[in-house]
Amino acid sequence: MYRLTPSTQAYAWGSTTAIPDLLSLVPDGHPVAEAWFGAHPSAPALAHVDGSPVRLDAVIAADPEETLGADVASRSENRLPYLLKIIAAASPISLQVHPSIQRARVGYELEDAAGTPLDARERSYRDRNHKPELVYALTRFDAMVGFRAPRRAAELLVGLDTPLAAELRARLVADPAQSGVRAAFEWLVSPGTRPGIDEVQAFADACAKRLVDGSPSPRTDRTVIRLAAAYPGDAGAVTSVLLNPVTLRPGEAVFVPAGTVHAYLHGVGVEIMANSDNVLRAGLTQKHIDLPELLVNLDAVAAPPIRIAPERVFTSTEIYYAPVDDFELSVTRLTDEGVARIPGRGPRVLLCLEGEVEVHTERNGTLSLCRGQAAFAPAGEGAVTAWGDGVLVQADVP
Repeated sequence: MYRLTPSTQAYAWGSTTAIPDLLSLVPDGHPVAEAWFGAHPSAPALAHVDGSPVRLDAVIAADPEETLGADVASRSENRLPYLLKIIAAASPISLQVHPSIQRARVGYELEDAAGTPLDARERSYRDRNHKPELVYALTRFDAMVGFRAPRRAAELLVGLDTPLAAELRARLVADPAQSGVRAAFEWLVSPGTRPGIDEVQAFADACAKRLVDGSPSPRTDRTVIRLAAAYPGDAGAVTSVLLNPVTLRPGEAVFVPAGTVHAYLHGVGVEIMANSDNVLRAGLTQKHIDLPELLVNLDAVAAPPIRIAPERVFTSTEIYYAPVDDFELSVTRLTDEGVARIPGRGPRVLLCLEGEVEVHTERNGTLSLCRGQAAFAPAGEGAVTAWGDGVLVQADVP
C-alpha cells in the first residue's frame, strides 16, 4: 500500500482556499480547481515507494496484475479504470459533454493522424476513453445537468420581454420534442446563429427584472444572471433555461453519463469518473471549444438528473453504485467503536476526508491517514479494514 500525493490543477474557476485547506497546503492566492488522486498520464498522483515519489501510472505499469488484479488489468488495458478527484468550483465551469467510448477512440486516432500534440490547446481527445462521472457533494453543490422537457423550457421563457426569448420560445413550441430542444441548443451556441453580446445581456437583464416582479423559476433566473456575469456575452448563459438545475446537499450525489450536457456552477465535491481527460466544450470557458464534436456526442433526451441514492453495507459504509463498469464510490464513517471492513475489490484509492484513520490490508500493510491524505491499495493487497475516528472515501472497481 502506497501513500499518495495528488496532482493539483490550477484552473481559473477554482477556489483559492477549499483544496489547500483540505490538503493542509499553504494558500498562495492562486486558484486550485482540482486534486487528482489517479493514474491518468496527464496528471498522475505520486505514490511514495520506499521513501521516493513515483508516478502512480508507472507503479501500475511495472506490475499490472499485482496492482490491478488479472481481470481488471485485462479489461482496462493495464490501466487504472477510474480517476478520483476533489473538485472546488468557486465560479462556473464550462458547458460541456463527455464522449462515448466509441467516439473517443475515433476522435483520438483522427487527432493523432493529424499530428495534433496531446498537450495542444486545440486538442479535444487526450485519451481513447469515455468519461461518465459521479459527483459526491462535500458542500452545497450547484450544477446544470441534462435537458429539461421542452414544454417546461418554453414556459420559462414566457414573460421575458426580449427578441431572443421570443425566438427561442417559438422554436421550442414549434417542435416540443427531443429534436426541438437539440435544435434550440445548437442554434444558441453555433457561431453562425448564436446571439450577440447585447442580446445575451438583455436576456439576463430581463431575468433580473422578472426576479423582482415574480418569477416562475427564481433558480433559473439567478443562474442566467450568474453565468452572464461570469462570462459576459456568452450564449451559454441562455442555455440554462434549457437545462435541469441541480442542487446537492453534502452527502448527495449525481451521476452524469457520457453524452449528457452539463456545467458545474459552484461547490466542493469528490468526483469519480472513468480514467479520462476528454472534455468537449460549447461555451462558458476560455478553453478550446469543439462544437462539432460536442454535437456528435450530445444526448438530447429530456430526462431528470440521475441522483444516486447510497446503499448501506457493513453498518458504517454507504456505497454509491453508478451504472458503469469503471468505478464505484463508497463512504465509510468510522468511530472509536471498532474495526470496520471496507467493501469493494480490485485496486483502491482511499482518501480521508475528516479526522484520522488507520487503514490495514490483508497482506499486513498499514497506513495512518489524516484529513486530506490518501493511499493506493493494489489489488494484490487483498481485503481492507479501517479503524479510527473519521470519514474515509474509497474508489474501487465493481
